[in-house]
Amino acid sequence: MMKNIAAIYSRLSEEDRNKLNEYDDSISIQNQKSMLISYALSQGWEIYNIYSDDDYRGSDRNRPAFRQLMEDAGHKKFNIVLCKSQARFTRELELVEKIIHGQFVEWGIRFVGYADNADTSVAGNKKARQINGLVNEWYLEDLSDNIKTVLTDHRKKGMHIGSFALYGYKKDPEQKGHLIIDEEAAEVVRQVFELYAGGMGRTNIARYLNEQGIPNPTEYKRRHGLRYKGSANQYGTLWKYYAISDMLRNRMYIGDMVQGRYANPTYKSKNSKPVPKDQWIIVEGTHEPIIDKNLWDRVQKMLAAKTRPMCNGELGLFAGKVKCMYCGYGMRSSLQRQYRYLRCTSSFFYGESCKGAFIAQRFLEKAILDELNVIIGRYFDEETAEARLAIRQEAELQKKKLQSNVSHYAVKIQELEKAIKMTYLDKANGRITEHEFSDFRTAFQNDIKAYQDKLKAAREHLDAMDQESDEQRTKKDVLKKYQNIQQLDRTMVDALIEYIEVGRNEHKVHRNDLPPIVIHWRF
Repeated sequence: MMKNIAAIYSRLSEEDRNKLNEYDDSISIQNQKSMLISYALSQGWEIYNIYSDDDYRGSDRNRPAFRQLMEDAGHKKFNIVLCKSQARFTRELELVEKIIHGQFVEWGIRFVGYADNADTSVAGNKKARQINGLVNEWYLEDLSDNIKTVLTDHRKKGMHIGSFALYGYKKDPEQKGHLIIDEEAAEVVRQVFELYAGGMGRTNIARYLNEQGIPNPTEYKRRHGLRYKGSANQYGTLWKYYAISDMLRNRMYIGDMVQGRYANPTYKSKNSKPVPKDQWIIVEGTHEPIIDKNLWDRVQKMLAAKTRPMCNGELGLFAGKVKCMYCGYGMRSSLQRQYRYLRCTSSFFYGESCKGAFIAQRFLEKAILDELNVIIGRYFDEETAEARLAIRQEAELQKKKLQSNVSHYAVKIQELEKAIKMTYLDKANGRITEHEFSDFRTAFQNDIKAYQDKLKAAREHLDAMDQESDEQRTKKDVLKKYQNIQQLDRTMVDALIEYIEVGRNEHKVHRNDLPPIVIHWRF
């Protein structure tokens, strides 16, 4: 008589996981093992091995212990597979038929589910097992739909639902679904944004971080004891270009929750697919930002301009900033005899008919500095400052008048709305006729509309004045910061200049004659 050798398989379901860290078996798994070992011994079976998958779904076909069991089963190392239930082995009807009713039968392996009485050695048991398989399939589908509904609701409320927080953040232990700043990683994020804004290319930033010995986000998670399943050999510990690029475009660093970027086509699939950007779930202001809005906006404009680093990895002084005055194409940098030049190449690359703007970078830099110093000199000139003071005082008086008007219009609207209510009472009490009520109501409504229009105009005027005041303060701060500068760098160019239009000097007399230049300042 053939000896009965059993393979025990246990699995922790996601809904009852209870792990302390990635190396600890859960209490649920320990209970399963103890129960199944006792049952096997009571049947007089020899135990070949105990296979255990912790933290895996029943629909996951790539469970490592499950795959090892199937490989050993194919080599006929045992003739019984013992589980707590058929659902612990698999919840997919397709696998029930393929493996339990197919391969195991061919290999002479008996399948036993202790808790649900599944047993392939019992002749009348197959239909019950098939029904269980179908019920489990329905369960998976319903569970998937329910989970998706709950997760979508949480996402729309701005709750973070991922297994791991974005690099630079950590999960708030005091508030579920909320992120707080992880200062150690956040400092690296700030450094990346500042380096890029300062003109360093993404590849060079990655190289710099690697030279500093700073671990990439995957390695950082492992070093801090997070239960991350990725392999160090697969992902490595080094920063790569794409990691820097993704970081620079991630809105979560300015305090907005961005989720739903990827989704699985079906509950059976583990291969998530990208979701169109207009279907992402974005909730603004859900957590503290790491990057301030001004730095974020500067970086996004640089990314949108598709500026390219030079051969040494650094971003050119005017990369993405200079356009041809005639065709609007961006001017490209070239090096000749140790001097750098900017030229329009539209006729060469695109076959366009263009005069071809051209300028030496050193001449353009001097022209910008000269114009900037003139603007700063005029702005801080004593007479000009006095004139601005008079203008500000006049603006303050106008602002106070507008604020008074806003309050007056709001009160009048409330009085008229109250008057309409009183006319309803007068009509109900018979003091006025239906015709008189209609005339009164129309007149009051017309007056309300007139005051609402005035109120809207006054508020818009106030908002415009506040915005202008903010712009003036910003302008003053910027010009004060850049007084007496002698040389430009990439950070200054990005902070001061929106873009520059350059033409071609067609009537050049002297060597240093400049072509037409129009500078569009940010301030």
